[in-house]
Amino acid sequence: MRGSVVLLWSAVAAVVLIAVGIFGTLIATGRISLAPASSPAATSEATAEPVIDTEYEVLVLNATSERGLAARVRDLVIAAGWAPEDVLDGEAGSTEFAQTTVYFATAEDEGPARGLADAIGGAEIVLDPVYQPVDDPATPDVDESDVLQLTIVVGLDRTSDGGATTAP
Repeated sequence: MRGSVVLLWSAVAAVVLIAVGIFGTLIATGRISLAPASSPAATSEATAEPVIDTEYEVLVLNATSERGLAARVRDLVIAAGWAPEDVLDGEAGSTEFAQTTVYFATAEDEGPARGLADAIGGAEIVLDPVYQPVDDPATPDVDESDVLQLTIVVGLDRTSDGGATTAP
């Protein structure tokens, strides 16, 4: 009887230590946060002067169902002075994005983001690194996360009908 009690307590202690270790690792790596996550807010006041900085690569994502919209915005970016090889276009994962938005990663990128927004005829700008490149472990000699990039997510406001919807 005494041996089974010791075995039971040992098993309970092992399970508790493993659970605490897993939870601690998740907190330490940032996969779990004990504080509520802050949501990025759109920058409403101009704190940086708009500047055209072609050192940035530009990613244009079409977040509408209208075909060819990202390519048209890409052409606007190239016409503003960017090299064609520095401007990529593609489709976003959503087709219901309301407002065309330029995303930038750091406060230092705000001026170039404002300049890009002006170059395409106006857009919201948001400080959020969500669209920034991440380092590819398959290429240890290149750090892709060091690339300066601005991302334009083209919204329904740029569609041929201006984002209007019809009621059923």
